[in-house]
Amino acid sequence: MHISEGVLSAPVLLAGAAVAAGGVAYGLKRMDGEATVSAALVTSAFFVASLIHLNIGPASVHLVLNGLVGLVLGWAAFPAIFTGLLLQALLFQYGGLTTLGVNTVVMAAPAVGVSLLLGPLVSRNGRVGMAASFGCGFLAVLFSSLLLAAALVFTGENFTVIAWASVVGNTPVMVVEGIFTAFVISFLLRVYPELLGGLIRAPEEKKEDR
Repeated sequence: MHISEGVLSAPVLLAGAAVAAGGVAYGLKRMDGEATVSAALVTSAFFVASLIHLNIGPASVHLVLNGLVGLVLGWAAFPAIFTGLLLQALLFQYGGLTTLGVNTVVMAAPAVGVSLLLGPLVSRNGRVGMAASFGCGFLAVLFSSLLLAAALVFTGENFTVIAWASVVGNTPVMVVEGIFTAFVISFLLRVYPELLGGLIRAPEEKKEDR
């Protein structure tokens, strides 16, 4: 899901850089000392997962984990994902520096979006919580794929086929991410709900409020 150097048009690159800068700045503003530790751990997981690529047609797919990143970090997903992508660009030449802004928006904006949309439902017991967790993983990759396709289409009509092929190619990843996110969140709610911060609360905390 990384867009390489020399593909996107200047207006798309500038728009992506502007949105990414705003998101990173706001995410940093929302972080405190404890959140910094969580962000470092989650960034490491995101960094490693995104290195494993599988070629499908003209594109390649990989685990993204942005839905999980969004649930754990909220708005801090922007600086976390930005850092992971920057290291990948510098160390392994995945993506690039000129496309760093667009790549950050493609992965971080859906992460924040699904956390705000479904985060309050994740800690509920039973099927609702599992479905919400699955939805976070699934929808984050779906929205990222659509943003990636939009960036390519706005660059030029000749990228239309590749753009939609990328969306279709990432469909298996959406399902895998949904299942993985559901199991990880279920585990965290049982053993370490504090890692999820203030975005979602553990069932025990809800009982105390009643």
